[in-house]
Amino acid sequence: MKKSTLLSCFIALLASCNQQTNSTYQLQSQIDSLKQRLSKAYKPGLGEFMAGIQVHHAKLWFAGNAENWKLADFEIHEIMEAIDDIQQYEVERSESKEVAMLLPAIDSVNHAIEQKNVTEFKSSYIFLTNTCNNCHKAVNYDFNLIKIPDTPPYSNQVFKSEK
Repeated sequence: MKKSTLLSCFIALLASCNQQTNSTYQLQSQIDSLKQRLSKAYKPGLGEFMAGIQVHHAKLWFAGNAENWKLADFEIHEIMEAIDDIQQYEVERSESKEVAMLLPAIDSVNHAIEQKNVTEFKSSYIFLTNTCNNCHKAVNYDFNLIKIPDTPPYSNQVFKSEK
């Protein structure tokens, strides 16, 4: 009787191990499938993020000059969001480590917007623009020179605030 009970326990243990192996195999198969799908998922490149920043940089200028502080605040936060995205999604790029140099200039623009001070805004915007160019130099993209815009990026947006 003892032997049959022991044999039954042993068989149950083997069956349990086999179920565990099947379960592990199924989970690994799902992981492999998800990794394959993820590797084919769209991920913006650094250039796409920078193009977005460039548009928001231009819109920020026109919003701040028009003293549309709500729009200026929106645009500077869009730039901040893009920088966060670069740091999250472009970690393999050495350039992404350098974007943190923009943070003091962004803080300066933020302060000017909070103060609703157009003179401080213009000064801090120049600081931001120069910092962008310094970052480009630091990562050997100095051929990509940013300037204060003279034409709004979109002709269908009103930058003047409706006070």
